[in-house]
Order: sequence, then C-alpha cells, then structure tokens
Amino acid sequence: MVKLSLSKKKKNTVTYTPGQEIYFSSGGFGWETEDEAVQVCRGRIFFVLALFLIVYAVIVVRIFDVCLVNGVKFHQESVAYYRPRIKGITPVRRANITDRNGIVVATNLPTVNLTTHPHKITNPKAIAKKLAEVFPETKYEDFLIILTRKSKFAYLKRNITPQQQAKVNALGFPELEFEPSEVRVYPQKALLAHVLGNTDIDGEGIAGLEKSMNSRLNTSTKDLRLTIDLGVQYAVRDELIKAKEKFMTERATAIVMDINTSEIIALSSIPDYDLNKREFTDPDIKFNFATLGIYEAGSVFKVFNTALGLDSGKIKITDKFDATKPLKMGWHKITDFRVPAKWLSVGETLIYSSNIASALMALKVGKKPRIQFFKNLGFFDKIENLEINEKGRPQFPPEKSWRDDTVATTAFGYGISVTPIHIITAFSAILNGGLYTPPTLIQEHRERKTRRVISHQTSMDMRKLLRDVVIFGSAKKANIDGYEIAGKTGTANKLGKNGRYIQGQSMTSFVSAFPVSDPKYAVMVILDYPKALKETFGFVTSGWNAVPTGANIINRIAPQLNVQPNFDIDTQREKILKNYGL
Repeated sequence: MVKLSLSKKKKNTVTYTPGQEIYFSSGGFGWETEDEAVQVCRGRIFFVLALFLIVYAVIVVRIFDVCLVNGVKFHQESVAYYRPRIKGITPVRRANITDRNGIVVATNLPTVNLTTHPHKITNPKAIAKKLAEVFPETKYEDFLIILTRKSKFAYLKRNITPQQQAKVNALGFPELEFEPSEVRVYPQKALLAHVLGNTDIDGEGIAGLEKSMNSRLNTSTKDLRLTIDLGVQYAVRDELIKAKEKFMTERATAIVMDINTSEIIALSSIPDYDLNKREFTDPDIKFNFATLGIYEAGSVFKVFNTALGLDSGKIKITDKFDATKPLKMGWHKITDFRVPAKWLSVGETLIYSSNIASALMALKVGKKPRIQFFKNLGFFDKIENLEINEKGRPQFPPEKSWRDDTVATTAFGYGISVTPIHIITAFSAILNGGLYTPPTLIQEHRERKTRRVISHQTSMDMRKLLRDVVIFGSAKKANIDGYEIAGKTGTANKLGKNGRYIQGQSMTSFVSAFPVSDPKYAVMVILDYPKALKETFGFVTSGWNAVPTGANIINRIAPQLNVQPNFDIDTQREKILKNYGL
C-alpha cells in the first residue's frame, strides 16, 4: 500500500490500493475516490433534470394562459389587416333577433369578401376569365372593368361561400385576396319579411326593424326579442296565402294583437319576399300594407261610431233610428245595402250594418265629440311608439272643414283613411275595458302610456253588441263553437289613382276578438279586391271572404295561444235564444 499526498495537511492523505484508479479532486488538491465521483455526477444530472422541468412548466403555464385564459392575441398590425374595412371603424357584431320564445329569426354568419389591388395586376384578362367561370352570375366584362381600374383596392365579390373561396384559391392568382366579413341571414326567409326588413351589403339596416333598431343592433350583442310568436305568424301567413289564391286578391293582410297589452303577436302582408334575397323586379312587393297602407275601412268604423254614441250619453242602447228611407246630405244620398227598411235599434244597426242608422247616430252626437274621439284613438296621426319606420299617416279633412256630411260618412268608414294597425289597436281599446295602449313589436321595456278612451261599462256593452254581429249578422261564418268570437265586417269601395272610386272593386275587412267574455286577442284581416266565386254566389262583401279567412286563422292560432274553448257558454246562449223563440 502506498500513501500519496499533495496536501500539506495530514487530513487530506488517502490510502491507495494497487489497481485502484486515481481521480484528481475538484479543488486541485488531494484525490477523490470512485464513490465520491458518482455522487457528484448524480447531483449534476438531477440539477439538469430540474432545470428542464422548470422550463417545461413555464411553457405549459404560458400556453394555458394564452389559449384558455386570455385567448389568442395577434399583433395589432395583423388584426388591422384582416379586419373588414367599414369606414375605418372597428365593426361590432350585429345582435340576433328572436321571436318571443327565443327562436332566432335574424343572425350574422362569418363569411369572406373577395378583394384585390387593381394597380398591382398584370394579367387582368386571364383573371377575369377564370373568375367568370367560378361566378357564372357575373359577366367577364364586369370583372374586367374592376380589375383594370386605377385604384389601390376593390371588391370583386362580397360574401362568397366556402366552396367558392376554395375554387378561387385553386386558381393560383396571388393578386386575389380574402377579407373576413359577416352576412346577415334570415332562417325563416319570407315569414317575417315586413316586420324585420333587411340590411344592405355593409350590414346596415335599410327597412323594417333592421332599420329602426339599427343602432341598438349594432351596439349591443344582446338578442333583440320580439313580441311575435313564430308559430302564430306561420299560421296567419299560411291562411293569407290561401285566401289570396282562392279569392284572387291583389293583396292580403292580417294582424294578431294581445288585446290588453297591444303586443303584436303576428303581422303579415302578402305578397312578401325572401329576406335573404336583395334584388327584386317588383318594388311593390316590399310594401307593408299592415302598417303603411292607408284605406277607407268601411263599416268596421261603425264599431267606433257606436262606442262614441253610447259613451257620450247621447245615445242609449235601447234607442232606435229611422232606416226606412235614404238619408239626404246636400247633393249626396246615404243608402243601405240589403238592410231591412225599418226603425233599427243600436244592436240592429251593427247586425245589419246600416249606413243610414249609423249616420243618424253620428249626427246626434255631433262634430266636436267625434273629432276629439278620433284623436284619442290615434286616427289623426301616425301610429305612435311602434318600432318600425314604415308607418302610414291617416288622411282626413281639415277640422275646420268638417260639415254634417263629413260627420255622417265617417260614421260608416268613408271620408277618413287609416292603416290596419290603427284600426286593430283602437278596436282592442274598445273591447278590453276602454284602455288604449300604443302597439309594440319588441319585448324590451319602452315607455308606452295607456289612456282611457271609453268607460268600462261602454266596453262591456260593446262586447255584447259585437258578439251578436257574429251570431246574427254578417260575420256568421266566424261563429266558431267555443271561442266566443265578437267582431265587425267592412266592405269599402276602392279609390283609384285619380281619386275616384273604382266600380266593382272593393276592400273587405273583418276585425274581431276572442273570447269575448274575457277578451285575450284581437284579429284583423283585410283582402284587397277579392273576386266573386261560385261558392260566394257572386258576392264580394267581407262576410264571404274576409270573415271565413279570419275564422280559419282563429281556429288555428287559439290552441297555440292556449285559449281553451268554452262550449258551455254557447250551449247556455242557445237555450236562452230558444226560450225567446229566436
């Protein structure tokens, strides 16, 4: 055994065995054994492993933070490049529109626009030719015009489909670029055409609620919920289409309203159009007759005439009026159509729809109360508060020029023109207890001031009188068992463009409510120029077309609105009538 030492101190002396390897110590003094070297190596390995684990942990934490917490963040310049160019303002996602049950009726979908930089293009003809093959609806010449412009940026196609984008990519032209965008789509197509309206190519509202609520839809991602019930809307539109085809009308319109809140449950005007298509050859197809069309409503105005008479106290429900002969008013003569020539009670005036008796009633009440009453019902202004731009302004003679003949003719719906939405809102007030509430299409809170237009007792009397019109009068075809429908018909001559009435052409209306013992909903139907059929025996009055259409609508929507039929009331009424020999 040999002892070696390079240290001056005895404690650093190690024993060397022959054959044993000698290690030089890290300090440069003395020697290490094999066991000590192994320990040092292990320590270094553990240190390196710990270092790798720390690095990987940092990477994992960073990935979690980016992908799951803060989301992916691009460089500001990259975001600016891919952002749609809309007047230099960062676009806000347009809010969805839903029906009252949350079903989406308007939404935005991601899409892309095909763009280019014309000043950089060297082969415009070749590119135009290929693009015309991908987009056959656009001519080669149209693409060539865009590609040869002296401009730095141009749109070639907006809102292209993924399939079209793939085909353009396959062309291999680096001059063609894509810009992220959004497109407004309407899953229900034409179902809510005149309620929603639509947007232009830049996503800005140009008609209907899309226009009137444009700011709200662009500044909030919260869904805009309508009062419309999509199921009811479908039934109403379907029946209108059938009526338009059956009676060969030029137009058909219907509104369903909650009689107590004036919420619009359904609103349809036929013809309509697919909201996803923006090009039409017939501009009249976008005309919303329900809110924009003004017309002389005819005998439905007898509802308001009778309500005013009773509420004024100048007419009692037992009063009778002489309808035995025509009523002369200056150079004009007021006559009746198929009305018994006799003295008529207030109820009979409505049942037989007598123009003569209605005019006599109006003259007894006078001009000033009538003008004030019409103002209170909103007949002298555009319909208030309704969240839609397309609203018609009523037409009527200036107040100073109202004479006795004006008072008389307005009693049966001539001499004043209003929209269907005016009529159904006022009709709801007559039957709901006498309270007028402006109509609405959206469920968001908006201030709507309710006002009293007639007394509660007058409203109760009107319910009974209008129920008799359906049982005994011109609206018999709407007497559906169990639903206690009350209403009034109206048939008015159409005015031509020259301001004269068109011989043989009429507008027929039916305004109704159900169940009349506790009114829940009002329904109005208007048919423009219905034709006579064999089954209508040559008649074109509303009792033969608008009334059965309204009855079909009520029959379909009442179960959807959870209105339970009450057969007991009709049975009891029949017994009472039999006891009186009626």
